[in-house]
Amino acid sequence: MIDLVKRFFNKGREEGLSVREAGTSHDIRVATCALFLEMSHIDGEFSESEREYIMSILKKDYGLSGEYTAALLEAAHEELKGSIDLWQFTNLINQNYSVAEKLQIIETIWRIAYTDGKLDKHEDYLLHKLAKLLRLTHKQLIEAKLKAKKPLSDH
Repeated sequence: MIDLVKRFFNKGREEGLSVREAGTSHDIRVATCALFLEMSHIDGEFSESEREYIMSILKKDYGLSGEYTAALLEAAHEELKGSIDLWQFTNLINQNYSVAEKLQIIETIWRIAYTDGKLDKHEDYLLHKLAKLLRLTHKQLIEAKLKAKKPLSDH
């Protein structure tokens, strides 16, 4: 299935993107997805609602089909298992994403944390840690939290 993800992102090369741009695009998506997965697993449970929410975000934000979304989740899960910390993921995001894009990521992570209707202490800790790693201020973290707690239809 990981080959499927590689083939999808190799299409970017065929469409005129350089090897570096196409590879970076894939890597950033895997890094972002890895952060989503880390949040969804931090409380010791990976619920079906969390999985479905992550899948819907990947489909909507990246325009991926269900098949490619599942492959991206698998690739991110493998990268996460092989990592010793989250810095490698946040560093890649910091190098390639604007502050607005990083705020969107942290807001999405807040939404994942609240998928089950409550915020566990491990989820709160991870969000604060990710905000620091993504070079976001405490104010930006809290603003993203407040946005995430509003129903999506209010945005």
